[in-house]
Amino acid sequence: MVYTWQLSPRPYSDEEAKSLLSSVMSPETTDWHYNKHHKGYVNALNAIEKDLPDADRSNINGNYSSFGEMKRRIPWNHGGALLHDLFWYSLGGDGDPKKAPNLVKAIEENFGSFEAWKEDFLATAMGTKLSGWAVLTDDQLSSGRLMNVLVDDHQNGALWGGVPLLSADMFEHAYYHKNGPDRAGYLASFFANLHWDRLEERYLKYRRK
Repeated sequence: MVYTWQLSPRPYSDEEAKSLLSSVMSPETTDWHYNKHHKGYVNALNAIEKDLPDADRSNINGNYSSFGEMKRRIPWNHGGALLHDLFWYSLGGDGDPKKAPNLVKAIEENFGSFEAWKEDFLATAMGTKLSGWAVLTDDQLSSGRLMNVLVDDHQNGALWGGVPLLSADMFEHAYYHKNGPDRAGYLASFFANLHWDRLEERYLKYRRK
């Protein structure tokens, strides 16, 4: 049965994004990043869904097969779509963590202090490859704690059973048009633009009861 993936809408219009996210990325990037890169992962998922049912399963092997390659591309594109959903959801605010009291309390309990968590998150982001993500993750099926996870290429390093709560896109296309190679400057702007009200809402929605 063929499934149709949909591009998730952002919590603001394309035009609003140009002003709301102006401290983080250029106006052009708000458009390119969502309507080209992000949408591209959704389009690729739908292309795979269309071709997979008729893929040749008779020559499956550990070296190469079209079926195997399509299966390998699903987590790449799925991760790209999902982490971008969260990236846009996280942005467009005033950067005030006081608006997320429950999430901040959980962060403090897991990392010792908000400052210690932020330092670790920034280091995680800076440690990604030139295509990667830093993801605050609720490790629900294992340790039950909040963790800053380093994910390369959308899927390498992701935790099974972990619910992503906050994602920072560290692919060069996220910041080069505005910041060039200044990753630290991009991350400072990213943190100052976080929408903690929405992050609190997500945490309360998905946390373990």
